[in-house]
Amino acid sequence: MRKKSGLCLLSLLVALALPAILSAGAQASVAPAPYTEQCAGCHGRTLQGAFGPALSGDAFRKKWAGKVASLRAYIAKSMPPGQAGVLNGAQYDQVTRYIADVNKLGSLAADDAAPPPQAPAEAEAAVSEGNVAGGQFGEADFDDDGFKAEMERRRKLLASLSEVTDAELLAPAPSDWLQWRRTYDAQGFSPLAGINRKNVISLGMRWSLALPQGTNQIAPLVHEGVIFANSAGTVMAIEADTGTVLWQYSRPAKVKPLGPPVTNPRSMALYGHSLFVPTVDNHMLALDFRTGELLWDHHVEGPGEMLRMTAGPVVVHGKVIQGISGCAGSYVPGGCFIVALDSRTGKELWRFNTIAPPGSPDDSWNSAPLDERVGGSVWTTGSYDQSTGLVYLGTGQTYRIKPLMEKSAAGQRDEALYTNTTLALEPDSGKLVWHYQHMARELWDLDWSFERTLATIPVDGKPRRVVMTMGKIGVLDVLDARTGDYLFSRDLGLQDLVTDIDPKTGRKTIRAGAEPIANEAVPICPFPSGIRNFPATSYDERSGTLYIPGTESCMNYMWRPQEADWDIAYQMLPRPDSDGKFGRVDAMDVRGKANGWNVRRRAGLSSAVVATQGGLLFEGALDRYFRALDSSSGKELWSARLPDVPNAFPVSYAVGGKQCIVITTGGGGPTDATYSAFTPENKRTASATIMFAFCER
Repeated sequence: MRKKSGLCLLSLLVALALPAILSAGAQASVAPAPYTEQCAGCHGRTLQGAFGPALSGDAFRKKWAGKVASLRAYIAKSMPPGQAGVLNGAQYDQVTRYIADVNKLGSLAADDAAPPPQAPAEAEAAVSEGNVAGGQFGEADFDDDGFKAEMERRRKLLASLSEVTDAELLAPAPSDWLQWRRTYDAQGFSPLAGINRKNVISLGMRWSLALPQGTNQIAPLVHEGVIFANSAGTVMAIEADTGTVLWQYSRPAKVKPLGPPVTNPRSMALYGHSLFVPTVDNHMLALDFRTGELLWDHHVEGPGEMLRMTAGPVVVHGKVIQGISGCAGSYVPGGCFIVALDSRTGKELWRFNTIAPPGSPDDSWNSAPLDERVGGSVWTTGSYDQSTGLVYLGTGQTYRIKPLMEKSAAGQRDEALYTNTTLALEPDSGKLVWHYQHMARELWDLDWSFERTLATIPVDGKPRRVVMTMGKIGVLDVLDARTGDYLFSRDLGLQDLVTDIDPKTGRKTIRAGAEPIANEAVPICPFPSGIRNFPATSYDERSGTLYIPGTESCMNYMWRPQEADWDIAYQMLPRPDSDGKFGRVDAMDVRGKANGWNVRRRAGLSSAVVATQGGLLFEGALDRYFRALDSSSGKELWSARLPDVPNAFPVSYAVGGKQCIVITTGGGGPTDATYSAFTPENKRTASATIMFAFCER
């Protein structure tokens, strides 16, 4: 049975207790291979907690003492989110016994162990054995005229697809969705108005399609009536009108977990006749999008064992520009990087390192050696602006803050460049033209690694090309796209880490008392899943409104200097003034001085948002609802409750003159794994990775 990556027990939020220094008994227990290989990325090598909660401590023991069989059943049935059952029975037993031994919960009797889950491949083999079309009766041939006619129809549809040119990427047809956020500017806006405020109430499902089960956050691409999607390493071309699978190419990948499990990057890219598919084990694949044939496969090599391609590439001037993530702790010394590959051959053309090395002009790590400088992950696809000729990418924080906690000597800097930074690069050479750091010396895992949205807005009465981005703390920074000069910020008012922003430089002042204290809890808002996270915003340039999917939260935060790798941990909490409503959608007037409308509801937001020319905003939440709001007021105009959480990137396209909205359900994203604990009444019964197309009638 193929073993997928990432047994991440994040749904075990039974205690959400702060990771504590383990007892002598815990230190004596030796973690089995299934735990160290597949759980430690979330919960630490000794159950101390990392991105996920600790699996030890008084609260955890109180919950599960004497209930080891129940704990084992819970793990096997529910873990990891979106991938339950990926280990065999013996491996689940090993993981359970290790957790039970460390916490002195009791024993797992042999007859308590559940039978190993049947792998999908095994189940299919059992059904097909003795089938009339095979087995002892030999192979039957059902390639009749109807089959041949349908195959020819599909072949012609695919063969008719035109190449995607530079001009089309700059100005795509309204009916297409050619890039991660549709256009180079990452606005995530659809110019279609077939579905509008008046007729959205009649929006109906055109088709649905079950995808290979895996972690989600899928961002499909659409070109001339064909959808391209990647689920768990299986790439498919799907007829946009009917949901018919035209071809599929499968290349599952196995990696060690880093936080929540990931089975496929969030997006892909189109250029020429190629579909560029990153994999989580750091290969870039080029497929012929007319046939699914592999054209080339390039392995992007780097230091350490935790490197990831979790975002998709952006293609500029025939160069496939891809950011690398996963640079945490000693796993990846020296930090992450960005590469450009030749779209025709896969050859690497240039590489930019996202951590400033010792001796460089931007050296700012308290004189720490290079192998102690970690982070700078590029979690999100880049943007490109033709008017400036620059490509923009954002970086994350460091997961190991010890070098930044030491007192700086005279002349030393501690900003930790290029973490939490917008990087403006020349796409042809990789040369850094300018950079702007949104949070210097960011210690709390509240990074600024998301989309860089480009727009033209009035500043001081004159139109100005800007690049804007919002970090996890719910603060939007707006910069000059050509120079990187700071212009202004907007704050949603849901964080308490930053108390002041310099109006000239954008420099953030950190609240007194928020500085990390060794092995002591520090209260901070929000939790590291952020007010906003990977679910992307949408920008309507007509009104100057940025739409933001979010969740309200706080945390207790702890620095653990005794940990060699990931030396920060946290406990998720509701806001002190919480009224039980955690999810929200905000409409921010970027061109004005005040925030616009907001809608608050109990369940946290789970999907990206998409605004449309028809005056609608589409969004999904952890309560399984996919909704259409009036983009001018936030009023709910339509909803559909789906079989699982819509935690992907909705896209809009047109086929046969009718507008459609596609959304995929599933699980496995960081917001699913954490914020679902706030609303336990929305407990998921099973994972269902399904693509839905809702179309204009």
